[in-house]
Amino acid sequence: MPSFDIVSEVDMHEVTNAVDQTNRETGNRFDFKGVDATVKQTDTGLVLESENDFQIRQMLDILHKKIAKRGIELAALAEGEIETSLNKATLTVTIRQGIDQDSAKKLVKLIKGTKLKVQGSIQGDKVRVSGKKRDELQETISMLKESCSDLPLQYINFRD
Repeated sequence: MPSFDIVSEVDMHEVTNAVDQTNRETGNRFDFKGVDATVKQTDTGLVLESENDFQIRQMLDILHKKIAKRGIELAALAEGEIETSLNKATLTVTIRQGIDQDSAKKLVKLIKGTKLKVQGSIQGDKVRVSGKKRDELQETISMLKESCSDLPLQYINFRD
């Protein structure tokens, strides 16, 4: 029986490359001369540190450009609030990995509402869609690409 998996994954190696390029560019730019502005990568996301919130926004813009060049969707980044203290501003950006249960339930409900002869089942942080005909699975993928823009979804393991 043909099937495929719906996942939401980010290539962390590409994120590391984008962070390195962002740090390199902020080190070379004239408006960041003499400023301790860095982007650090943690297990769950990124931390941007600089002297004020204006520089944080500039670094975030640079980071978005570098990440988009690397083929990572910006919807995978969830930005927090900029926290400022006396001489330091920080911004925490979390990288969304996997499909949470609420989003998975919405996807399964959306799949069942198409009236196609396909079944969606939640398996951890991914959703498996199976059906009898390959064409119906391809229609499901195209429908999901049109309707789901809040999560970056990838469609993998397409099997006949």
